Amino acid sequence: MTSRRDFFSLSATAVAATALSPAHADAAPTAATDDPPAIAALKSMRDQATPITVAERQRRLERARELMRANKLEAIMLTGGTTMDYFTGMKWGLSERLLAVIIPVKGDAFLVTPKFEEERALEQARQGPLGAGTEVLAWEEDESPHTLVAKGLRARGIATGVLGVEETVRWQFSDGASHALPQMNLASATPVSAGCRMVKDAHEIALMRLAAQVTLAAYEAAWKSLREGMTQGDFAALVARAHAKLGFDGGAGVQVGQYSALPHGSATPQLVREGSILLIDGGCKVEGYSSDISRTFVLGQPAQKMKDVFEIVHRAQTAAVKTARPGLTCGAVDAAARKVIVDAGYGPGYKYFGHRVGHGLGMDGHEWPYLVKGNPLTLQPHMTFSDEPGVYIPGEFGVRLEDDMHILDDGAELFTPQSRSLEKPF
Repeated sequence: MTSRRDFFSLSATAVAATALSPAHADAAPTAATDDPPAIAALKSMRDQATPITVAERQRRLERARELMRANKLEAIMLTGGTTMDYFTGMKWGLSERLLAVIIPVKGDAFLVTPKFEEERALEQARQGPLGAGTEVLAWEEDESPHTLVAKGLRARGIATGVLGVEETVRWQFSDGASHALPQMNLASATPVSAGCRMVKDAHEIALMRLAAQVTLAAYEAAWKSLREGMTQGDFAALVARAHAKLGFDGGAGVQVGQYSALPHGSATPQLVREGSILLIDGGCKVEGYSSDISRTFVLGQPAQKMKDVFEIVHRAQTAAVKTARPGLTCGAVDAAARKVIVDAGYGPGYKYFGHRVGHGLGMDGHEWPYLVKGNPLTLQPHMTFSDEPGVYIPGEFGVRLEDDMHILDDGAELFTPQSRSLEKPF
């Protein structure tokens, strides 16, 4: 499934790639010599970020095992992706070849890896909580990796019970494990992976707060540099350059005029004119943790209808953050924001506000849980979400305001100040 961030990277923000080096997510590209003054004046904030430690990941593994016991799982299976990184620090992509980390409820975790990747896998594993002594079961190209999954589990006394499979594991891998473990059942590991990841600790909150502050500062510098005649790609490049000056790789999708009525935008070439409305949506990662922020503003003077819609969306965003608190359901937060919009005449239901009010946010830009109608999951302190109501009027314009929201012990807060107006968004 293509995420919103993936979509943006393939559309409007692709123009910005020429201004960025192909480094990993936290690498700062080299400085440009022709930055506008507002961007040139930015200073790096990189020294404010501290990486997640091995000890922190070890505590995550301990918590995972608590949840495994609570959900009657004998082990969980992870493949390349965010959850593997969260627990082990290993950054591994997905391919047709299985590399898996198997975490049993008792005993040491082990790796199953292609033989030719063994040293590279060990190099990453030994830097994290798995440690240098991690058992590695390596398979040659003509051998089945699934038999090694079974071998490793049986060596730990696990041949029956339930193996939890992380939600992004490919079917071919879970199916292979099922055939290799005929006496075991397979089930979702989401109660473990989401159970750990959706409640953040103080370090994670600090990284996300910093990421949000970086993105908002980048947006403001780009906004100050906006000029008539720019394309959406020109403005996206400014946002990317501003993130780079702040020490991080980030960007935004940019939609102009009638295309702002499409919540995830259009690749149609767009030009900024006096009176144009712009909707920007993007973010960055700080030590692996995401920001996701949207701002809507106008070059020059907005039409009265635009100002009226902005005020409605602003009230809806405020209603969401004022409503959110521990013990309340996720669905109730969506309902609070949606009521404001529907009562103002932009309803019923999803007619003009076509998406949920928010999604979980953390290492992934979209992750568990979701602030959507009917979701009975109750909020807990230190969950983090986007708060992003919008009104989208086909053929005219759209307004979305999005900040990142932190559930407190007795309410909720936004990591960044709300937008002030279409004319002065910062």
